[in-house]
Amino acid sequence: MSETGPMSEMILCVNDLQVEFPVRDGIITAVRGVDLMVAPGEIIGLVGESGSGKSVFAKALMRILPEPGRICGGSVTFRGENIATMSGENLRALRGDRIAMIFQDPMATLNPVMRIDAQMIEAIRAHHRVSKSKARARCLEALQKVGIPSPEERLRAYPHQLSGGMRQRVAIATALLNKPDLILADEATTALDVTIQAQILYEARKLCEETNTALVWVSHDLAVVSGIADRIAVMYAGRIVEDGPTADVISNPKHPYTRGLIQSVPEECDHGKALHQIPGLMPTPANLPKGCAFAPRCEHADNICLLQDPLVSFDGRQSYRCHNPLNAAQVQEMSS
Repeated sequence: MSETGPMSEMILCVNDLQVEFPVRDGIITAVRGVDLMVAPGEIIGLVGESGSGKSVFAKALMRILPEPGRICGGSVTFRGENIATMSGENLRALRGDRIAMIFQDPMATLNPVMRIDAQMIEAIRAHHRVSKSKARARCLEALQKVGIPSPEERLRAYPHQLSGGMRQRVAIATALLNKPDLILADEATTALDVTIQAQILYEARKLCEETNTALVWVSHDLAVVSGIADRIAVMYAGRIVEDGPTADVISNPKHPYTRGLIQSVPEECDHGKALHQIPGLMPTPANLPKGCAFAPRCEHADNICLLQDPLVSFDGRQSYRCHNPLNAAQVQEMSS
């Protein structure tokens, strides 16, 4: 849905990506025709409620979908190569080197029976001919960047000897080791305190600026995403419903769902007031309503919303899927 530039300049081009899960009662489509382009050095914030398809989408980009999930349509082109049809050997060479992923659960990255140094050194030497001493020095540097105290001591530890937040920082440091072209971060700082979270976000942005690394930051926290992302893509019920520059999406949201997410972010001036909530619940992929998936929760929905799925519109800055996009007066009402 993005309009950031010619496809030849993009590091990642996702076109009409569809992901399905065959189950006993039929087929559940978790990602429904997603388009996304990412330029070198660009930071994309992918936001939405739990169940919107964000994590499934990120795992599809790496071809690590849990069984029986599968890509059933579309393409994922990384530097001219279609990951969706890539062989296992080529995928192994790509993962952890040119594309890295940070999982919400650090134990999805760390082996509980291996010391931290063995795992991090292996992550480097699996892709590059580097001596153990040089690899170890790179590991120490990465641990220092993510704010781990006494990094030499932590390298000799096993994962169970570290706190959950410390394990997450090790997982983040491991993803940074080979200075990948693209990093996919799935709720990467959820388990960290605010101070460490700010440090990780700073280091991530610094890495992108210095090495031209692209970053897709997946989160339900719009406040975190708006502080790091160049562009925001809002996902709902397996689709991107709005995509545009961060400042434009935050100040001038087109989709009512985007407005609902923005209004749900707590502010200091709201102390003592009830938090805003989007009415209703996210529909399950197995039980999507006819027409616009957000229509049952939308105060602006009319008959066409209930009957017809909206197409993508583009206003020169933002793209969106909505029959009744918000106007300036409605956005002003939101901020008043």
